[in-house]
Amino acid sequence: MLSTTALMTDRYELTMLQAARRAGTADRRCVFEVFTRHLPAGRRYGVVAGTGRLLDLLHNFRFDAETLAWLKSEKVVDDETLEWLANYKFSGNISGYREGELFFENSPVLTVESTFAEAVLLETLILSILNSDSAVAAAASRMATAANGRFLAEMGGRRVNEHAAVAVARAAYIAGFDATSNLEAGRTWGIKTMGTAAHSFVLLHDTEEQAFRAQVETFGPGTTLLVDTYDTDRAVRLAVDVAGPELGAVRIDSGDLGVEVSRVRALLDSLGATKTKITVTNDLNEYSIAALAAAPVDNYGVGTSVVTGSGDPTASFVYKLVAFEDEGGDWVSVAKRSVQKANVGGRKFAMRRHNDAGIATTELLAPSAHPDVTALDRELLVPLVVEGELQSEHMGVAGVASARAHHAEVKKALPLQALRLMRGEPGIPTQFI
Repeated sequence: MLSTTALMTDRYELTMLQAARRAGTADRRCVFEVFTRHLPAGRRYGVVAGTGRLLDLLHNFRFDAETLAWLKSEKVVDDETLEWLANYKFSGNISGYREGELFFENSPVLTVESTFAEAVLLETLILSILNSDSAVAAAASRMATAANGRFLAEMGGRRVNEHAAVAVARAAYIAGFDATSNLEAGRTWGIKTMGTAAHSFVLLHDTEEQAFRAQVETFGPGTTLLVDTYDTDRAVRLAVDVAGPELGAVRIDSGDLGVEVSRVRALLDSLGATKTKITVTNDLNEYSIAALAAAPVDNYGVGTSVVTGSGDPTASFVYKLVAFEDEGGDWVSVAKRSVQKANVGGRKFAMRRHNDAGIATTELLAPSAHPDVTALDRELLVPLVVEGELQSEHMGVAGVASARAHHAEVKKALPLQALRLMRGEPGIPTQFI
């Protein structure tokens, strides 16, 4: 981990800081909110992910001597601002939706209350984490729905940069995936890891049989053998011959999977390997997974699609000032009025209303005043940082496990139409009250 994350930001945040200090407005108490104006086209809900990572990086958001020296050499800000930055430590409050929580249009997934000077510096850090992780989590959740309880493994680390690989594995796991191929994600976040062999292992050996025997002798008959390097049917027969009917699984990575899987299942059964499972890993996404619902697939391995948000690599979150405290101690609501980018000012209190059956019906947002709560309402905001102190229950391995459990629980409350993969309106409407 970097000794400081203070430069994981945009230059304009520092220039705004300097100008606000000169104007005498930098110490105004402010409220910033993170929200999306619209869900990605066709998506019915979003999934909050990245909160625990954000808290980790916020802990190291400090301007050390080396960082300050570089800012000075680049003439980013003046000496007075550098002196202020040398003592920077976020001392405000951050609340938000729990990691793993669902969100909809205008949901205030994160609320930052502090001075303008402290809060404005966090914009890029917050958005870069939440936008990416939440996009992955939303795609992963849809894939988990399509898999309908079958085993899902994330194996897309080779399709993103090395740091993102760890982050996307974490987000996918929170949203319902069962394992990852990335070892660092396993070590850091407590995620089950998986993987056996690629085609190169088969190609390395003089014969396919030699490769299979080496793998079985090393890992036992319960291993997974990759059977589509040359001729799939021949390889399946060879795999059972080498490992016996106790063969753990075969993996198929090419071809028309619906046809291939059915044929391989029938062949395995005819060879007495009735308990051998079938894993498929061929450029899968939520739609191809759903298309295999009737096929005898046991495990899915998903790469590129999940780590890129299945076509929507960002949650489209923005970070906007919605209120500040004036000299008299009164809160003043502010909002953009730009065409197609307008937002509602004021701090939002968020609840989700449910019907008598426990199914969510409405996302309720109340600007500036806490609404009355009924037995059918669930308040959505939880404390993440209190007067500068990070709330540790959201961090580390325990935080990931909690987020995963929370997502599984709240997803049960979605109406049926929200779980459909075809394009449509958000699963529940957002209403300002």
